[in-house]
Amino acid sequence: MNPAGYLNYWIAILLLIVGLYILIARGNLVKKLIGLSIFQTSVYLIYIAPGKIIGATAPIVAEGFKLYSNPLPHVLILTAIVVGVATLALGLAIVVRINEVYGTIEEDQIHAQDQEPE
Repeated sequence: MNPAGYLNYWIAILLLIVGLYILIARGNLVKKLIGLSIFQTSVYLIYIAPGKIIGATAPIVAEGFKLYSNPLPHVLILTAIVVGVATLALGLAIVVRINEVYGTIEEDQIHAQDQEPE
C-alpha cells in the first residue's frame, strides 16, 4: 500500500475540510460562497479520481487496447460543474440584492437589522 497513490484523495479531503470551515466560520456571504465552491471542488475530485485507470484509454474499441477508462464519472462531473457555476451565479445575485436592501453582506449585521423594531 503506497500512501502517495492516494494523494488525490488526501487533496480532496483537505479541500473538503477547508471549504466546510470557511462555510461555517465566516460571516461574510461572499466568503461563504467561496467556501461552498471549494467544497464542491473536493466532491468533483472524489468522483473523478476512480474514473481514471492508469494505462487505460478512452472507451473507443481499437486493436491493441484492452483496458478502458470509465467515462461516466467525467460526464457526471461536467454536469455538476455547470450546475455549480449556475448555483454560484445565483448566490452572488442574491448577495448583491441583500447588499442593496441591508447595506451589508455580513451575516451578523443582517440579523441585527432584522431584530431591530421598526
